[in-house]
Amino acid sequence: MNIAILPNLTRENARETTREICAQLQKLGACAMLEETVRPEFAAAQAQFLPQEQMLASCDLVIAVGGDGSIIYAAHKAIDAGKPVLGINAGRLAFLAGLERHELPLLRRLLTGEYVTERRMLLQAQIVLDGSVLHEALCVNDAIFSRMGAAKLTGVEVLVNGRKTCSYLGDGVIVATPTGSTAYSLSAGGPIVDPSLESLLLTPICPHSLSGRTLLFAPQTELTLRATTDSALGITCDGAEPMPVPKGADVRVCRAETSAYFIRIKTDSFIDVYHTKMQQRG
Repeated sequence: MNIAILPNLTRENARETTREICAQLQKLGACAMLEETVRPEFAAAQAQFLPQEQMLASCDLVIAVGGDGSIIYAAHKAIDAGKPVLGINAGRLAFLAGLERHELPLLRRLLTGEYVTERRMLLQAQIVLDGSVLHEALCVNDAIFSRMGAAKLTGVEVLVNGRKTCSYLGDGVIVATPTGSTAYSLSAGGPIVDPSLESLLLTPICPHSLSGRTLLFAPQTELTLRATTDSALGITCDGAEPMPVPKGADVRVCRAETSAYFIRIKTDSFIDVYHTKMQQRG
């Protein structure tokens, strides 16, 4: 089995965790694959070093080492290559991680087939002006429509399947997947949603209202977000650099046609993971 490893070396424990993963895979008779660019960091590791594109094309699965952001980054790479991803926590909470560092001996289950692959829905976010798509991106967690300039109230109108439905005055709105319900949407007061339930979550950010609450929509829903004030707005997908939204343009968000696939080695449920992570946070 060929296993590509994408470590986030800005994480304190990522280097040592990656070395341990390579050692475990060597014992199991699997081939660990790393990017050519990190060869100096892992010169002593028993691994094959390849350009990223070649590595992802020839691997059977991807292991991401880091926190949730690192796992999401690797998931995007894995989606493009049509491969499943296993997250290994070398960060803090890492809701998306399938294993903690002390659980690396369980990697043997990858070779014995003792794991499941979970399909997670993605969002497609588009910036549309006069009927033309200026930019589009896939989101594992969320698409955030918010101001980019001065700190002042921003008006956002929401159309549901083309019909004007609600509007908010505040810092913007989050459209999240169930996977992303434990991320920024949760911090903004949104609900926790089991990722096996496909849906779109619309969560206002600091709404200037006592009644602003998250709305949950069916997965086939298309949401259109439109500015109603002169604030400079942008769309941020999965924490990447915000993309400016030109004046008069709309942001359309819907379920993507493709999906992400996450490997689960352990048998704990989503709610088990949630309670464990929340206890860690204290």
